[in-house]
Amino acid sequence: MNQKEKIIDAIIPVYRPGEEFYQLLELLSHQSFSLNKIILMNTGEAPWKEEVEKKFPLCEVYLLTKEEYDHGGTRHQATTYSEADYLLFLTQDAMPKDEKLVEKLLDAFSWEKDIKAAYGRQLPNSTCREIEKYTRSFNYPEKSRIKSKEDLETLGIKTFFCSNVCAMYEKATYDELGGFIRRTIFNEDMIYAGGLIKHGYKIAYVAEAEVIHSHNYNAIEQFHRNFDLAVSQTDNPQIFAGIRSEKEGVRLVINTAKHLLKVKKPWLLFPLFTTSAGKILGYKFGQNYRRLSRNFILKCTMNQSYWRNVDEKN
Repeated sequence: MNQKEKIIDAIIPVYRPGEEFYQLLELLSHQSFSLNKIILMNTGEAPWKEEVEKKFPLCEVYLLTKEEYDHGGTRHQATTYSEADYLLFLTQDAMPKDEKLVEKLLDAFSWEKDIKAAYGRQLPNSTCREIEKYTRSFNYPEKSRIKSKEDLETLGIKTFFCSNVCAMYEKATYDELGGFIRRTIFNEDMIYAGGLIKHGYKIAYVAEAEVIHSHNYNAIEQFHRNFDLAVSQTDNPQIFAGIRSEKEGVRLVINTAKHLLKVKKPWLLFPLFTTSAGKILGYKFGQNYRRLSRNFILKCTMNQSYWRNVDEKN
């Protein structure tokens, strides 16, 4: 079977979608490489299901409660509704730049035989601030590349970087390795990607596959995100133990500061340092979350329902 005969399903978790979500469905319905179906995991009300399935025939909507939602488990549940060759994961706020997104991601699997995952480039949206614009260019450069186990020495944890904001996986390998972790606070994409790398497979970063997606997080929001990120890494030592991570964060801060001076916006150094401090503190607290009280953890996390579910199961 050649690439043109492959079947691709898209999977999107959805929560209280806005107008941009319907634009996303419209763009996905008119890709140069046609999707087989779009599986929507909706944390919401039942009437929404009928409305979307009627307007967008490619869509299948599955309903779940907010308490049932899990970053890894919900996405994995969606894969059980698919018999496709490849799975395209997106978030509801990731807007394809053009009609070539699916085609470009699929092409990457033909670059080398061991490529089992491919993720796209995230571009800043119209409201994106200067610091986040630079962060996007740092994490998602203009040049594509392939990452493998050999890159761990130079890239460290960034070898595992792969974002379900826009990523495609070969389903046969996904099933073979067991797929996304079923219970995780965050970071299911990097946990799975790390497993791919450790099994000797490769990941493609596809700069030509572009989505518009960015957020202007403040220091407190960065604290919460990095707390959950560190919790996920601490809970998965089989992937992250011994892999350096802090060095890449330091390099981002230094390079961003140089960029702000270069574009003559030195007043932005203060928010850069405050948000960076939020990231560092959140990460350190997350690494040591087992020493913290449950009440304090609930103040640190951005996903309180995860911890309440943990309490119920213990």
